[in-house]
Amino acid sequence: MSDAAALPPLPQPSAWAGESPDAAPQLRRGGEAGEAPQWQLSGDWTVLALRGRYAEFRERVAAAMAETPDALWDLRALARLDTAGALTLWQGWGSKPPRRLLWLPEHVTLFAQFTQLAQPGALRRRPRSLAPALELAGLRLLGFARHGVDIVALVGRLLLDLVQMLRHPSLIGWREISANIFRTGAQALPITALVGFLVGLTLSYLISRQLKAYGADIFVINILGLAVLRELGPLLAAIIVAGRSGSAMTAQIGVMRVTQELDALSVMGISHTVRLVAPKVIALAATLPLVALWTSALMLLGGMTAAGVQLGLDPATFVRKLPAVVEPANLWLGWAKSVLFGGLIALLASHFGLRVKPNTESLGQSVTQSVVTAITLVIVVDAVFAVMFSNVGI
Repeated sequence: MSDAAALPPLPQPSAWAGESPDAAPQLRRGGEAGEAPQWQLSGDWTVLALRGRYAEFRERVAAAMAETPDALWDLRALARLDTAGALTLWQGWGSKPPRRLLWLPEHVTLFAQFTQLAQPGALRRRPRSLAPALELAGLRLLGFARHGVDIVALVGRLLLDLVQMLRHPSLIGWREISANIFRTGAQALPITALVGFLVGLTLSYLISRQLKAYGADIFVINILGLAVLRELGPLLAAIIVAGRSGSAMTAQIGVMRVTQELDALSVMGISHTVRLVAPKVIALAATLPLVALWTSALMLLGGMTAAGVQLGLDPATFVRKLPAVVEPANLWLGWAKSVLFGGLIALLASHFGLRVKPNTESLGQSVTQSVVTAITLVIVVDAVFAVMFSNVGI
């Protein structure tokens, strides 16, 4: 006899770790003579106790249902019941619960999954109705109104605190303003230079192709200079800064909310607008016009490069003709828009940062809302400026 044959047999899994063996599932008819029929279940109706006997017990349950449709089913004596046992009973009942049923509270969850699937139309798409759409529109409109009220309140507090800061210059956070100028201005120059140069190169290339067909090569300076200094430069710089610096501002204030630093400032009597909002608004309002000028210069450089390659236009001619064909009012208009864009981006970033709840999910949602809202409002304000000042500098 080999060593393997001499080994004792392994115990059954149900006996390991001191577990009691599974009790055999039982289904018996109860009730005294003359009383309403009832069926009582006992034992373990689990995947181990029913293994190999699912069909047998399903048929027995189905036969009991067919024999006594109005019988009372009593599940309170069950020792254990899992999903396999509940499914066996459910299929035997004909995919619907008996009319009279006694069970324990923990059994409700097991049968609930089958009840939901058995409901008519549960798997079909519900017909569309107007009421849910109106309700959703109303909730979004209410949320938009709340944001508007909060932003107006934040602007009011900021103006009052600015007056207080002018009266008491010691309240001005010069270090915070300097740090925000460095982060939103100096560190944004490489990305704005790259994007501005490529956009100007592409724009000039497309314009040159069209003007060359009509023999109006020299007008590329007029079109490119007016479009870049008046619209595209400030708008492109604002969009890049909104995605880069606006999101960082929202995340910074949001993390302070999560770590309860904002609550600590309130306890110490330090205003959030003086310490956090005002330095960001001042810094970005002062920085964005310079970033917009830098972006516009790189866009013109890219346009000049493409015009030289496509049209053979001399760079010296481009530089000499540009001040003559583009009035200074366009440059001042672009700068004025940049100041407004900077303050608006910082204000929205601070607004959404202060609305962050003390959890990471709210932080991510607020950062996304801040960037989307800032970019959208920048484009809307730019369109309003374009309509209001359509006759200035043209």
